[in-house]
Amino acid sequence: MKYPILEVDYNKIFHNAAQMQKICNNYNVSISGVIKGMNGTFEVAKAFAKAQHKHLASSRLRELKRIADSNLNIPLMLIRIPMLSEIDEMIQYVDISVNSELEIIKAIEKACIKMNKKHKIILMMDLGDLREGYYSESEMIEVAKFIEFNMTHVELYGIGTNLSCYGSVMPTKKNMTRLVNIAETIESIINRKLDIISGGATTSIPLLLEGNMPKRINNLRIGEGILLAVDLQDFHGVDMSDFYQDAILLKAEIIEIKIKDSYPVGKLSIDAFGNKPTYCDIGKRKRALLALGKKDIGTHEKLISVEPGVKIIGSSSDHLIIDIEEAERDYSLGDIIQFRLYYPAMLYSSQSPDVEKNIINLPKKR
Repeated sequence: MKYPILEVDYNKIFHNAAQMQKICNNYNVSISGVIKGMNGTFEVAKAFAKAQHKHLASSRLRELKRIADSNLNIPLMLIRIPMLSEIDEMIQYVDISVNSELEIIKAIEKACIKMNKKHKIILMMDLGDLREGYYSESEMIEVAKFIEFNMTHVELYGIGTNLSCYGSVMPTKKNMTRLVNIAETIESIINRKLDIISGGATTSIPLLLEGNMPKRINNLRIGEGILLAVDLQDFHGVDMSDFYQDAILLKAEIIEIKIKDSYPVGKLSIDAFGNKPTYCDIGKRKRALLALGKKDIGTHEKLISVEPGVKIIGSSSDHLIIDIEEAERDYSLGDIIQFRLYYPAMLYSSQSPDVEKNIINLPKKR
């Protein structure tokens, strides 16, 4: 078997997807299952669809095209504003897209007319996180009116927002209520209910569980909270004991074992990435190198050691350095070390061509 390997347990992914669906059902909230964190892996999409998520969502058209060519029969959502250069292609494969530019929406309408296809739009409102979305409520309302009363092939499906991804702004009862108020203003003008009021992503789960999510919020776009189920517990204090946190494991091979100083010897400057790391001198230690590096994972800080006594020390482009001085296991060259992941490490490793993907516990074909 070739390493490094990203091992994905289908049964555990499905369990987490179904468990999250059960939670959201209690609050009348649908899930758009976000598959981008695992590079649009088909088996992940299949698990989300089996768990009866309302949509499958990704920011990358390439991933959605791959799913569209399968037989999952579930609506697909593009959750990054489409580029003008990809609209014709998007219309062929995607049912719903998020938008915040009238020029792009007009181009979607034009393409839909040409292809005789319908397309649903979710208008995005920026509630302070400063990524995509209208910053002016009045502008958003005017665009909503224009779509509703002037377009024949583009449908105003709903409105939504994104929080936490750039500006680290958390969803709160206050900002979610503002989103609902905007939706209800639009509804009063177009004289119908919007299908979707999408209140964010995984970071909106705490507000939901606290009972402080406004009842009109009826959709969340969830990826990490299902795939890894780590952020909610470690960063937001949510009890995730009903979820598997090892549904995805990264496994790498030891290529060197040496006893070395813990503090670099010589005049220090910057590392290969222009950083000035800090080091702690704790004497000579038994260390191992793994054939895995920043090129595959982004940064070693987003890995979680699950091997007893193994500590992650650092990384370069192609090497991961671990301390095995206090490891319970006596490691040898060629041994495999496994890690759980935070979201960035999953995002990088799932797209790395040098990291093999191994899907285990797939359902048997009938």
